[in-house]
Amino acid sequence: MARSTLASRIEAVRRFSRFYTRRIGVLEETLLHSPFTLPEGRLVYEIANRDQPTAQELCRDLALDPGYVSRMLQGLQRRGCVARRQSVKDRRETKLTLTAKGQRLWGAMNERSRQDIADLLAGLPSARQEKLVAALETIEKLLDEPPEKRAPFTLRPHQPGDMGWIIRRQTQLYATEFGWDGSFEALLADIAGKFIAKFDPNRENCWLAERNGEIAGSVFLVKAGKTTGQLRMLYVEPSARGLGIGQALVQACIDDARAKGYRKLILWTNDILVSARKIYIAAGFQLVKQERHNSFGKKLVGQYWSLDL
Repeated sequence: MARSTLASRIEAVRRFSRFYTRRIGVLEETLLHSPFTLPEGRLVYEIANRDQPTAQELCRDLALDPGYVSRMLQGLQRRGCVARRQSVKDRRETKLTLTAKGQRLWGAMNERSRQDIADLLAGLPSARQEKLVAALETIEKLLDEPPEKRAPFTLRPHQPGDMGWIIRRQTQLYATEFGWDGSFEALLADIAGKFIAKFDPNRENCWLAERNGEIAGSVFLVKAGKTTGQLRMLYVEPSARGLGIGQALVQACIDDARAKGYRKLILWTNDILVSARKIYIAAGFQLVKQERHNSFGKKLVGQYWSLDL
């Protein structure tokens, strides 16, 4: 990832964090006009919504320092909000519960939170409320999903609407990663338009990779001659790179080219597309020639590759 791209993404997340904490009142001295600070309020929430948790459980699940949690619990206990009792099963453990006072304060804080969010949503039309909730669910999913070394993915043929998506995503990615201009979008649109207008299922094909219900990449097989097929428009989403998707797309293209009776498969790429070139080499493609050219607003080195089938 380019340094400028990473920096802009970092700032975007920080900007949203500042915006959201201001909107929900986190910066106020106490949480939701309760006597609790934000960390205390989170502890009270966890105790209220768990079955007599231990301090160790809260430290582990909230990723908080044990000493810090201990001091907060002592303060809540002195104010009559939290009670401790020794576990019957393990006398080394201390169970935490809310006192009657703690339950009363928690109930008021919880109702205030619900009302504040209700007021926030009330200012939005129903369609925008749904869009907001969907966006929040996406954020939670992306930040909470565990790292995957080789996440499952599937390949499928193209469907109505896919061409527009492919053109848009490749244009955006190459503009972001390499600074290519709108003439690249024109090339993609021309290739995809001809593919759809003159699609020959006996000689051509298109595959899209899907991961977690989202498009993660694509590739095309088009006819370049009577016995020659051409691999075109390979791309993989940045978030899905390193999972074997590019290799799977290229192999699908090779296998189908053989099945359709092609004797040779060719492709054109540029030398700055290092990851794609590694996939082509691993698949057995041979570099035929390369030449300098000015395209997409950049000085590039185009490469022609070929694979005998």
